[in-house]
Amino acid sequence: MGPKVVIVGAVAAGPKAGSRLKRLDPSARVVMVDRDETISYGGCGIPYYVGGDVAEAEGLRSTSFHMIRDEAFFKGAKGIDVLAGWEAVAINRMARELELRELKTGRERRLAYDRLILATGASPVRPDIPGIGLEGVWPVADLHQAQGIKAAVSQGRVARAAVVGAGPTGLEMAEALADLWGVEVDIYETADRILPRFLDPEMARFAENHLREQEGIGLHLATPVEEILSGPEGRVRAVRAGDRERETDLVILAVGTRPQDSLARKAGLEVDEGGGIVVNEHLQTSDPEIYAAGDCVANRCLITGGRVRLASGSVANRQGRVAGTNAAAGRPRARFKGVVGSWIMKLFEVSAAGVGLTTERAREAGFDPVSALVAQADRAHFYPGQELMYLKLIADSKTRRVLGVQGFGPAGDALAARIDAVAAALPSQPTVEEISNLELAYAPPFSSAMDILNATANTVENVLEGRLESLSPEEFSRLLKEAKAGSEGGAVFLDVRGLANVRPYLESLADRGWRHLPQESLAERLDEVPRGKKLVLICNAGARSYEAQVTLKAAGFKDTVNLSGGVAAVKRWGEPIIPENEEG
Repeated sequence: MGPKVVIVGAVAAGPKAGSRLKRLDPSARVVMVDRDETISYGGCGIPYYVGGDVAEAEGLRSTSFHMIRDEAFFKGAKGIDVLAGWEAVAINRMARELELRELKTGRERRLAYDRLILATGASPVRPDIPGIGLEGVWPVADLHQAQGIKAAVSQGRVARAAVVGAGPTGLEMAEALADLWGVEVDIYETADRILPRFLDPEMARFAENHLREQEGIGLHLATPVEEILSGPEGRVRAVRAGDRERETDLVILAVGTRPQDSLARKAGLEVDEGGGIVVNEHLQTSDPEIYAAGDCVANRCLITGGRVRLASGSVANRQGRVAGTNAAAGRPRARFKGVVGSWIMKLFEVSAAGVGLTTERAREAGFDPVSALVAQADRAHFYPGQELMYLKLIADSKTRRVLGVQGFGPAGDALAARIDAVAAALPSQPTVEEISNLELAYAPPFSSAMDILNATANTVENVLEGRLESLSPEEFSRLLKEAKAGSEGGAVFLDVRGLANVRPYLESLADRGWRHLPQESLAERLDEVPRGKKLVLICNAGARSYEAQVTLKAAGFKDTVNLSGGVAAVKRWGEPIIPENEEG
């Protein structure tokens, strides 16, 4: 008879661990315990169930061959016993027993184990806001809550909703409510931008501007919700944020999660001070007969070497497989070395994604980050249907090591492909040059011969070598605002595009220092370039203006800056170059 293995948690990591274990050792006795009676579902699909992309809740619980993953399924198809509705109360490590309590009856029992796998997941953060316990205030943590939200919306009881938190879950829920159901949604975020842990300010701004274009979406940044107000019969009526009170029928709490590590903590297992069960690369806890996997774990960051918490269905499934492998063998052999933090999300008609560190987090980790923003077509410029994609790559100036990349572009697989390529490389600590020369699949319907990822790494290399001095869209907009009509002391905005592109800008901004010299004739017309002035070089996406910068530097012009991402990035930034009242 094989080992007796008990698994606590039956949503993502637990079922994967149990299934892997039984495939490796069919003689093992596996019992899976969960306090919920609904088990094994795709929690990351909840916004898409609420939004109607997944028609029924069973879609999140079904296999690819349309079987519902319930107790009978695991018993019949996997050979795993399931105790649903039972809560794990304590671990007796000396006796190797798990103490359980049935939630419906209060009945208690003990389960002996040879090995134990903790897959307890994470719980939603419940901010300290007065009124948080009112009816109609929902976290987004499990399938029951998702069903409650969808029932309220589909029955016509929600005309206006408030989403607290502008992270991925909050934004996905906002889209789900507004896009299918026509609910007016107000998004409240304490930080000054959306996705503050995931995107640098300019990339977040691109996504924010797209959000603001959507009908029925209100975005309130740097605006914490201070109170949720009660209406009749204890239901939510409104939220108060700043000096405004706005009526609402529904409040979604999406301010993050915390690892559920209390069971491990009570058992004396090592737990990270920031939360999460500490494991080694075999996913063993400080007790080698107890493993942990999924959202309850404090993961090793493969970039900084520190510990991070990462709630991800993908990570949970991969860790579950490793934990199941090692628990079956009785000796560790499979490894999970850590995470680099890759993510992607759909935001109406666009997508945002990233992997690794933001500039801010890189600085906090002790790196000296430099970066570059590039706008380029997502496929060959001559292929029909190409659209602009924006990538920002961050590297350490001292070691030239790539620390992360962020992207924004059309919804689809193109952006994911670039992020995934960097995610695969980051554990090996690649340099900028290695990403510059990274081999990527090429055909005109899918990419450019010089892919945007290679081009972005090339741009960072130029920054590191001092060949490129850049200006962010935000800095450009500030300089343009500061340009005084008729002023002799301000910057000169040198537009190196063709005249057809430049003409509207010359007509509106000549008195603010906007000038035109096409890049292809610049070398022969250097006598027309003002000397002793700061030169802001401009083209559509930043490539031709970089060529102009090289030409000007060689001719002795020292004070030049190239607009990162060109006019395309400034338009995404959202501050019009030509004053709105002057646009034709």
